[in-house]
Amino acid sequence: MRVLDLTDELARQGARLLVGLGADVVRVDDDLTGPERIHWHAGKKLAADLDALAREADVILESGPVAKLRGLHADGTSRWPDAVHVVVTPFGLTGPRRDWLGGDLVLASAGGMTWLGGKPGGPPEPPPREQACQLAGAHGAIAALLGVLAGTGQLIDVSAQEAVAATLETGAISWIHAGRFPVRNGGVYEHVAHRIFAAADGYVAGGYSGSERMWTGLRDWLAEEGEAGDLLDERFADQVVRWAERPHVDDVVARFVAKRTAAEVAEEGRARSLPWAEVTPPAELTRNPQLRDRQFFVSVDGIEDAGFPWNAPGLPRPVTLSPLTEGGWTSAPVQRRPARSRALDGVRVLDLTWVLAGPYATKILAEHGADVVKVESKHRHDPTRFSTSMRLRPDAGPDDSGYFLNFNRGKRSVALNLRTPEGQAVLRELAAHCDVVVENFSPGVLAKWGLDYESLRAINPKAILVSMSGVGHTGPWRKAVTFADTLAAMSGLSAETAEPGEKPQGLAFGLGDMVAANAAVLGALDLLIRGEGGHVDLSQLEAMAATMGPAVLGTARSAPHGVYPAAGDDRWVAIAPQDETQWAALRALASDEIDTLAAWTRPQDAEDLTARLQAAGVPAAVVATGRDLVQDEHLAERGFYERLDHPIAGAVLHEGIVARLAATPGALTSPAPLLGQHTDPVLRELLGFDDDRLAALRAAGITE
Repeated sequence: MRVLDLTDELARQGARLLVGLGADVVRVDDDLTGPERIHWHAGKKLAADLDALAREADVILESGPVAKLRGLHADGTSRWPDAVHVVVTPFGLTGPRRDWLGGDLVLASAGGMTWLGGKPGGPPEPPPREQACQLAGAHGAIAALLGVLAGTGQLIDVSAQEAVAATLETGAISWIHAGRFPVRNGGVYEHVAHRIFAAADGYVAGGYSGSERMWTGLRDWLAEEGEAGDLLDERFADQVVRWAERPHVDDVVARFVAKRTAAEVAEEGRARSLPWAEVTPPAELTRNPQLRDRQFFVSVDGIEDAGFPWNAPGLPRPVTLSPLTEGGWTSAPVQRRPARSRALDGVRVLDLTWVLAGPYATKILAEHGADVVKVESKHRHDPTRFSTSMRLRPDAGPDDSGYFLNFNRGKRSVALNLRTPEGQAVLRELAAHCDVVVENFSPGVLAKWGLDYESLRAINPKAILVSMSGVGHTGPWRKAVTFADTLAAMSGLSAETAEPGEKPQGLAFGLGDMVAANAAVLGALDLLIRGEGGHVDLSQLEAMAATMGPAVLGTARSAPHGVYPAAGDDRWVAIAPQDETQWAALRALASDEIDTLAAWTRPQDAEDLTARLQAAGVPAAVVATGRDLVQDEHLAERGFYERLDHPIAGAVLHEGIVARLAATPGALTSPAPLLGQHTDPVLRELLGFDDDRLAALRAAGITE
């Protein structure tokens, strides 16, 4: 696939991910030096004739402020209409803030991510390593592959603000469903009992949410060491009691962890299949035995750098990349396929996932036309349906959980009890009729059901299996149990949330799940474009480590900066001038108070100040809460939050589609399903089951 790379910081990650798929990527700008140039541009070529390259490209990936885009006519149409032309801008190509400026800090703030970081009472802080820009880039890469699959040249609009706003877990949907929003709390998960604990010589991430075994396994471990205290009391067997007394439970766990080294806690946790991990600095990633065993790292002129989220058929591991060098296309153009009304029309997906990472991936596929058949059961409780702490809606039940509604819209639900041989047999029959199977079970589970990749290929030769395990299906840690916080800890991200001399805070939302989901979507789309089956053995750890930028090369992280108080209770503005012209504009506005900027911003209304700064050409944004986002006039004009009518919850807003394809737009077609809502129609349609067979399955408890 020929890709013309016209990206700046907003979408560099997108171009890099396409390199990781084996795309033939050519740039016209040599804009970086040192480790940044190695990380972002290795594997690409450099050429000068922009228009000639654009005429020959399959995909043009462009990013930057609207005023600086090279590929748009004055009327907003593409100069290169025959190509898949993806444009990533700070706030999108339409709406009242179309011309606003913003880099990572501004976009993390405008999209709601900065608000979730930091300590109570202190200023909000964005995640390290330019995660907002990396999310925007990943969605740009997804948009590019969707455009290729759609079979027609078109302009695709990706707003970096929306890429972030779609990646907050409960950051905004808590406001939609409960009229409240999470607040920064130093990295303690609000709805999952996980956090960072101090060990004797460092830090570990872990907790006791999820299946009941996560609790009983930790309790028994503490009891064996004689340090369980009153946690052995029968009342703590009740999840509701544990949740209500979480501070006390955490104190007992903290005392236990503090007596042991971080490596000891992590190693024993893995041995017990419990979600615990050492908080590892990025510079130590190259010593991780799991990453080394899976050949994650790439070599550029003998220098090791962070690799890509999966072992792609177009760029198999071990990967060696050349530095950016002069050259042109070496591949033929992609064979254009017949145009579709939506990019994934005709593609059927069997969704065997739960919680967040998997459902987020299949949600994206559903938005762009895939028929997603979700297999679930009352015998295996998805916490987002069944856990009271994750339902968000007051008095909600399993069928109207706010969390579940947002991430499972557009899917059909089939109830199957996979603990039974007959349920597993029906699952195999379903898999034979699907193009893509997505699963996030522990390695080995599918093999027990006769659905590992070799077995799947035998019954469905062109099937694509996307596995989304925590650390991958191979390697010494392959059986490790992971949560979002443990993945962030292992990847190097959590370590970089520490202020000098202080402990790391971690993240208070599942960023790693959604980063992994984006990577899973790319892996599936890549194989669909190739028209071949395959196994995407995605490691969520590798997906997160691939977002650490040049950290493995030893470059300093970007320190959180430029968040200033505004008038009102806990209101903040992110201000981030990026060049001397913007600094001059800021000095002109602040006059004598430029050295004490907080004193100048504190009495001013956050929205008014932001508008004045942007009008003067200074990148700025309100540090948005979930309420701000849902009520944002710019997002409203762009239709980002879309309303769907649910049979129990009623008319409910949902986070919208990030990739706006002009010719083959995606759509939110239906609300999330009730548990088992489509069991009978799907089994009739796909497998030809009649009334007698369906009745027998119900009587045997197979379809519940």
